[in-house]
Parts: sequence; C-alpha cells; structure tokens
Amino acid sequence: MPNKLPTVAIIGQANVGKSSLFNRLTRARTAIVAREAGTTRDNVVGKVSYRRQNSDTHAEFWLIDTAGLKPAEDEFEATIQDQIADASAAADVILVMVDSTVYPSDADRQLAKKALKSGKPVLLIASKADLKGSLHTDEFKRLGIKTIIKTSAEHNIGISELLDNIADLIPPATQTEADDIIRIALIGRPNVGKSNLFNTLAGKQQAIVANVAGTTRDVNRVQVRYHGQTIELLDTAGIRRQGKQETGIEKFSVLRTMQAINEADICFLLMDVNELNVQLDQRLAGIIDEAGKGLVLVVSKWDSVEGKDAYTHDELAPQISYHFKFTPYAPLIFTSSVTGQNVVKLFDLALDIYKRRRQECKTRILNDLLQKAVTAHPPAGLKNSHPKLRYIVQTDTAPPWFVIYGSNLKFVHWSYKRYLERTLREAFNFAGTPIKLSFRDEKQLKANRERVARGLAPVTKAYKQAKNAEKGI
Repeated sequence: MPNKLPTVAIIGQANVGKSSLFNRLTRARTAIVAREAGTTRDNVVGKVSYRRQNSDTHAEFWLIDTAGLKPAEDEFEATIQDQIADASAAADVILVMVDSTVYPSDADRQLAKKALKSGKPVLLIASKADLKGSLHTDEFKRLGIKTIIKTSAEHNIGISELLDNIADLIPPATQTEADDIIRIALIGRPNVGKSNLFNTLAGKQQAIVANVAGTTRDVNRVQVRYHGQTIELLDTAGIRRQGKQETGIEKFSVLRTMQAINEADICFLLMDVNELNVQLDQRLAGIIDEAGKGLVLVVSKWDSVEGKDAYTHDELAPQISYHFKFTPYAPLIFTSSVTGQNVVKLFDLALDIYKRRRQECKTRILNDLLQKAVTAHPPAGLKNSHPKLRYIVQTDTAPPWFVIYGSNLKFVHWSYKRYLERTLREAFNFAGTPIKLSFRDEKQLKANRERVARGLAPVTKAYKQAKNAEKGI
C-alpha cells in the first residue's frame, strides 16, 4: 500500500504572504492542486515534492493554506483559534508565518503560543525578506519558536532552507514497489450514494481486509477479490461547494479526497440522478483528469427515478456527457446500490481501464500513426513559421504519456493537439484514462545529446527512446 503523505499547514495573519508561499511551493512542484470556486485565489491544497540538494533523498507532503479554506470575505475576520484548530486537525508540521517588516504583534504572540501548545513541530517563517525594512531574526525570538527562517516567495529567498527543515521533520519519501492492487476511489458530493455503493461493492465479493475509520474525515478502505484480482476501494467524505462547508474538520475532507485521488488508479465519480448538471461534479472530474487518473462517471440512485422506460437512459446520457465533454474518454454508467443494477459492471470497467492505462505502444507504430495524421491534416502556422512534427515516443504509462519532437512547436494550436490526442486514443483505445501529450524542440534533444556525450547528464530512458525514434527503431 502506498504510504500516506504527511501534511504541512501554513497559518498566520492576513497579508503576511501565505498565498505567495503556497504558490511558490506548489506551482513549481505540484502533482495535484485543488481548485475551489468562490475564493479570491483558487489554491487550497497542493502536493509538494522536493529533492534535497547534494542528496539522493527527497520529501513529499501535502501543503494546506488555512486561509484558503475560509471564504474570501471572512479571511480578515478568521480567529486565531479557528486557524489553530483547523491546522491541528490535519497537520503534521505547522508553519507560523509573520511579516518580517513589522515587529511581532500580540496576535502573532498568541498565534505562536497556541501553535506550540498543539504539540506539533512548528517553524516560524518571516516573510518579505527581500524588502529593505526587513527585521533581524532576533526580533522574532520572543515568539518562542526555535527555528526561524526568513523567506521571500517572490525572489525564492530561503525556500530551500525551509524545505530542508520540513524534510527533517517528516519521513523521507520512498518508492514503493508495485503490489498489483487496483485502487479505486469513490469521489463525489455528500449524499450521492458513495457509502452505499462502497458497501454494495464490498458485499458483492469476499472481503479480505476491512479497516473502517472512526471519523468522517478519514478514508475508509476495504479490499475485495474479483476474477483473481485484488481491488482496494477507497470511500471518501463528500466535498461540498465552498459556501456550504462547515468550519473545522469538514474543511479537511477536501484534503482527504485529494489524498484518495492521488493514491487511486481509477476514480468513480458519483452523481445523484436527481441532481445532475452540478458545477462541482464537473470541477471534481477536472481534478481527476489533471491528476492523470482513470475516470468513470457513475450516475447513482437509478432506482429512484419514477416512470422511467427504455428511452430514459438514452435521453439522459447525451445530456450528461455534454457537461463532461472535456473528459470524452470517461465511460458513463447508471447504477443502483439498492437493486444492484450495473454494480458488478463497475469492476469489469475498472479491470479494463487499469489494463489500458498500462499498455505500451511500439515506437515504430506510433511514428507511422503520426506521419499519417500529419499528412491527412497538416498543422497550421504563421506565414513563415509552420510547426514540423518529426517523431513521437511514449515516455510513461498510467497515464500514457507521449512526447512529440519537432520544430516551431510553440505554433501548434490547442485544437491540433486535441486532434493528435484523439488520433492516439482511437488507435490504441485508451478508454477510461486521460493521456498526456508533450512537445519538445529537436534542439533540446541535440543539447541533451551533447551533455550526455560530455558526461554532464545521465542517459535516461526518455533519452534512449527519443534517439531510437529518431533512427526509426
């Protein structure tokens, strides 16, 4: 089972730079970032991965901006007690942030005192270190926090030192060996039927491990066997839209859901058939797609639809698919946990998607496909700057990741990228999984070749694949 990532929370008064630090740490190294509607900035939870300098070890953790978990209009009125309660509920490490250009206030002292009382490791971050009026760290020792780090998110000052200190306080990230377990996360808003489906799926097969957590903020797990394959189901607390979230622990159901998405191979996104076309459902699908996870759109409570006939499904399906046209690869299925309709089919879908996410495509076949696609529909460009697509390689699986080499690639229109993605998807039947498509200039490969020849860069798998594709192997 993959290790659970530790959690680091940023707390502090308004306008001390929490958002800037959050953005610096996550946007440069992010795998998944949750985007919530109705906030002045859209980052709430981000995953940070950091490789220590002059070391083979690296650290990974979830970063929470506690201010981002409050409605925008309440940020300046948020109490210290609320911030500490929120951070203590989920954090393994607490970052107390102050403005280094201002002497510590009574509010800062209360914040530091309560953070220390939480029993969690605490670091003091003095922001805006690049400004002329920045005070010496001695001025902040009165807050009682031993480790004080001056930072500037804008100029990247103190960021490596901060990450090194965090890495010292959390377990090092380890690469876990593949355990051949398919992990499926049940994602959705509250009361859409996740727990009922979880219990029905678990009850359909023999449960070999069951670990039901005692609080709604944890992820419930059960392992079942289906056609000789071990499947682990992850049941998450529902995510409400921002305005309906309660304070405290429920806010962190967002974090638990993000953790489940990150851990899962495939996500079942549940939607109540009686409450369709909800923007949050589409937002969750976008997060799953961005994370590169398999996706199945599951319409629940099909038994509750009165007066349905053979045509009801055919009428609803196109309407639902229209609102998820940004994930055209995701299969749509109507289920009922009460009657058991299509429940077992979910397992069949999961097995199929899991296999397709891991398929490897031969480079020669890929390049034949690329040349045919370019010949049929050449990419448009400017007057003297037409993109030239030379060759393609697959660099990863789960999700399938492809890199196209060529020149003038910045002129490749987004619609042409979709055309290429659609071509790949139809040729190799990547049903149920997103695929990633990147473009790299041939000059970059040439520069890498020179660095490898001079011993300045390692010979990576991607480098070998690109060279073989260039030779037509």
